[in-house]
Amino acid sequence: MSAATPLPPPDFEVASAYPEARWLRQAAAAHDWRAIREYAHRLPQDTDRTFVATSVGDVPGVEHPLRELVAAAPDDVLAATLLAAREVNLGWEARTASRAERVSRERFTVFQEHLRRAEQLLIRVTALDPAQDAAWSERLNTARGLQLGQNEARRRYDRLAAYRPHHFTGQARLLQQLCPKWGGNWEAAHGFALECMRAAPAGALNGGLVAEAHLEHWADLAKDRRPEYLRQSYVHRELVEAAERSVLHPEFRRPFGWVTVQGTFAALFGLIGDQERAAAHFRALGNLASSYPWSYLGDPADAFVTYRAAALARG
Repeated sequence: MSAATPLPPPDFEVASAYPEARWLRQAAAAHDWRAIREYAHRLPQDTDRTFVATSVGDVPGVEHPLRELVAAAPDDVLAATLLAAREVNLGWEARTASRAERVSRERFTVFQEHLRRAEQLLIRVTALDPAQDAAWSERLNTARGLQLGQNEARRRYDRLAAYRPHHFTGQARLLQQLCPKWGGNWEAAHGFALECMRAAPAGALNGGLVAEAHLEHWADLAKDRRPEYLRQSYVHRELVEAAERSVLHPEFRRPFGWVTVQGTFAALFGLIGDQERAAAHFRALGNLASSYPWSYLGDPADAFVTYRAAALARG
């Protein structure tokens, strides 16, 4: 594409990057649980199955047929996990992404009601099948939302890691719990991210945790302190290592979640001013985008366009 050709606007549709998500939504809307079950069972053993629950959990109204399905078959672990994911979604929609002190009592009550329903479903699922990675991943969300604390979140992650030691979604959810805004601290958050990255296979997404930890740390600072944080040489070194071990590695295969990880590296290198590295991530993305990380930089679409233009002009 020549420099004079206008670049396409960012595409935030999940199914543009992951066509399976569109099919899963359509199957859920049609109540084709058999097809979803067969699809889930055919996935390779090491697949992060959270994306199945996440995709189905995005379908408006899907909680109604799923509640009927679970009522008829309480031991159906897939149906219960899908319903739990939907309950979690409904809870966070009610709560919104605002800080706790800005959430009304009414919204917070609805939020916790949905999470408690999800928690009861997930307790049963993980008792029936302790290797259900999507269920443990959702239990990390409920632990955070129900404010069960650092120790309980770590206990749940350890149960997941016993079966799936490099489970990216589970690690990302625990990382959020380890941030100060959820009762953790930066030493624990950064330490966990680096540990996960260095233990993971080459080309795995786990290096993205290092970028996420730095973005969260940057966002938590007062605005006048943010540039100073990113100017620290060790931050740049860790980001370079993380990118090279994950999304820039020859073994990288674009699993579910790769758009968010590429975008986080692009945003951070852009903020640092390393436009050459930012450009590499933008070229890999094309026009694919996800709300995170761009929502941290203002309007997501505007932020993506602004940072992409700066990177490609100089990188």
